[in-house]
Order: sequence, then C-alpha cells, then structure tokens
Amino acid sequence: MASKPLVAVVGRPNVGKSTLFNKLVGARMAIVEDTPGVTRDRIYADVEWLGHSFTLIDTGGIDPFASDVLLSQIRTQAQIAIDTSDLILLIVDAKAGLTADDVDVADMLRKSGKPVLLVANKIDTVARTTDTIDFLELGIGEPIPVSSVNLMGLGDLLDKILEELKSVPTESDGVEETIKVAVIGRPNAGKSSLVNRLVGENRVMVSDIPGTTRDAIDTEVTANGKRFLLIDTAGIRRRRAVEEGTLERYSVLRAIAAIKRCDVAILVIDAEQGISEQDTKIAGLTLDEGKALVVCINKWDIIEKDTKTLPEYEKKVREALKFAPYAQQLFLSALTGQRIGRVFETALLAYNESMKRVTTGSLNDCLAQAQVSQQPPSQGGRRLKIYYATQPSVQPPTFVIFVNDEKLVHFAYERFLENNLRKTFGFQGTPIRMIFRNRKSDD
Repeated sequence: MASKPLVAVVGRPNVGKSTLFNKLVGARMAIVEDTPGVTRDRIYADVEWLGHSFTLIDTGGIDPFASDVLLSQIRTQAQIAIDTSDLILLIVDAKAGLTADDVDVADMLRKSGKPVLLVANKIDTVARTTDTIDFLELGIGEPIPVSSVNLMGLGDLLDKILEELKSVPTESDGVEETIKVAVIGRPNAGKSSLVNRLVGENRVMVSDIPGTTRDAIDTEVTANGKRFLLIDTAGIRRRRAVEEGTLERYSVLRAIAAIKRCDVAILVIDAEQGISEQDTKIAGLTLDEGKALVVCINKWDIIEKDTKTLPEYEKKVREALKFAPYAQQLFLSALTGQRIGRVFETALLAYNESMKRVTTGSLNDCLAQAQVSQQPPSQGGRRLKIYYATQPSVQPPTFVIFVNDEKLVHFAYERFLENNLRKTFGFQGTPIRMIFRNRKSDD
C-alpha cells in the first residue's frame, strides 16, 4: 500500500474550509456551521480525481494571535497539519475581501516553505471573479476562484492540486492491512488523552471541558509491526441530553458512524466514576454492529487500592457487560502511561480473533460434543436436532447452524453453544453470531 500525498486545508475562521472539504471529499466528514471555530481538530479523508488520489486534511480556523486556550490549540493543530502536509490550500473569503488575518496566515504559511495554492472561496457567479484581485497582495500566487456551495471551479482546483503533487514521491510502506480502532466512551473519560499517549504527540486537543472533541478524527500509527488507524470520537451522551439539531448531536452521530467503520472499539471508562448505564449502552452499540471490543478503565493511577480492588472492579465490569463477556479489560492511566503498551497488543488480539475461521469439520465436532454433554431442549414432544453447521463470514465470526426446527432453539441453549464455541476456539474480544436455519428432514 503506497502512502498518499497530504493536502492541508487552512485559513482564518469562517471562510468555508469545511464546506469545501466536504464537497471535495464527497461526504459530510466535517461539521459545518456558521459559527467560527466549529472545526477544532484535524480531519482526514481520501480524495480521488482522474485516477489519482491524495489525503485531504481539514483544520480549524487559524487566529494567529488568539489568547483563548481552545483557539490557541486550534492554531497548534493547524500548524501540525501544515508541517506534515505536502501541499497547502489557503482558503480566503472573496465576499469578505482581504483581511489582516489573511495576511498573517499567509505569512505563517510562507515560513513553512511548503507549496501553497491560494483558493478564493464564495465566488458564486463568474462575474464575481474580479473579487479575487485584492488577494494578489498576499504574494502567494494567483487566486483560484471557487464556490464550495455551488460547486463552481472545483474541477479546476483539483486539476491544479494534482499538478502540484506530481513532484511528491510516494513510498510503499510494506504493511498489508490497516486495523481501524475507534476510541469511544462518555464525555471526559480521557479518550483524547489516551489517543495522544498512544500516538506520542498532541494529536488531539485535550482539555477538562466535556465535548472538546467534536469530530471523529483519524491518526495512523504503526505498532507491533501492524498499522492502526486510531479514530478519536466525541463523547457519547444520553440521547435525551442531546438537543435535536445541536452540534453535539452531530458529534454523537459521528461517534456512532466511527463504531460502524471500525474493526475494534476501545471503550474508555473513567475509573473514578465507574461503569455506568451509558457505558453499557455504548458497549451495546458495538455488539449491535458486531465489532470487537476492548474495555479500558482509565485513570487507574488515582484509585486507592488493596489486594481486592482489581478483581472486584473486574467483576463489576463483567456484570455490567454480561451481554459482552468476550470484552477484554485493561486497567491503565493515559496520564502516566501505565499499561499503555498493552492497548495495541490487546486490540490486535481482538482483531485477529474477529477474523478467525474454523474448519467445518472442527466446528461440527465441537457442536456434536456439546450435544452429548447437554441434550438439546424439547418442546411439545419434539426435540431440537442439530444437523450441521458452517462459517460463512468473519467480523464477527458468523455460524449458520442447520436444525430441524429453529423455533425449538431456546436462548439458554444458544448461549450454551456459544460458550462451547468460545471454550474450543477462543474468540477473545469479539462477538460471534449464530444463525439457525431449518433443514427439511424425515424427522
């Protein structure tokens, strides 16, 4: 798999960066509102044009001299995007005209030494292309007129991006697969701190304000010889606590979407607060989507302990997540780095187990032994008969079991069969699915 060139989208607040990003990507990846500062972190997405592809990075609006903590962190995130990119798109607002902040951002980009394309957004008609003349003062080059809302000029912009990227070398990374890991949980449980610790840089903004992470953001990390894509998400609040149409509602939807596209979900729990009903609901979302699950109890360093503390806490988590007994538990501290090294190791194990296939012969031997040890249930004088089974798919491992009458399959016996499959084949960290189908027989 070859690495793709990185193209950063930057500019002062509210010039339409996220709207342009979404149109180029072709999906609503970044949250778009009229409020300056809505996009806080770096958002990554791949773009394809004329048989070529590159990775686009959306960033928060840059206020060069902001003293506010969050605005300052937004500037830092944008600077990291600039430093790691191969090409920069400086977005300016043609309707508003040239501003002092545009000049300051242009100076910032000039110091980076990276190639820059100047993009004049909000040119809604051809007649308004003259509105771009003032931006020549920035000394970055001729403005490219576009309208992200009306889709004007986007083809020309993409052509110019590909032209600039011709000189960017691509390298084979030699890694065959990327394991997508979504870091999920309630607000302020320490998800971003965990991602930062795993990545080894301040990749995601961290503050004590719940809801600081509004978007799901992706970071590639190589560990244990494998490539991981870490997806940090906004904290998931209870549905009734999220007002319809609010920014937080979009963030929750994005977090749920992150679960859908991940291979392994890491549920972060605040050790001080303990596992809550909302944590169990979030874990339930991973089960519904058939995703492998690792439960990380964060802030373990600040818990007063004795010899019973750990086993008692493990028991509480197991009881709360009794519908997901396969979930692996890790007790760690993102702040101190305690047991951080085991996160990738455990996520990799859960991923491998979710991809596991068993032979048809071994599968049917296991089910036959299970029936010998515990006779299938009967109802109305008819007893359940299991003829044979097969595994058609993985992620999660799925088994189709052919029986004489699927109505005779009691929940307790289904759980018994699942336990036998796990005892025989493992499947640590991953749900498994069993589908019972009728097979005609001279029963």
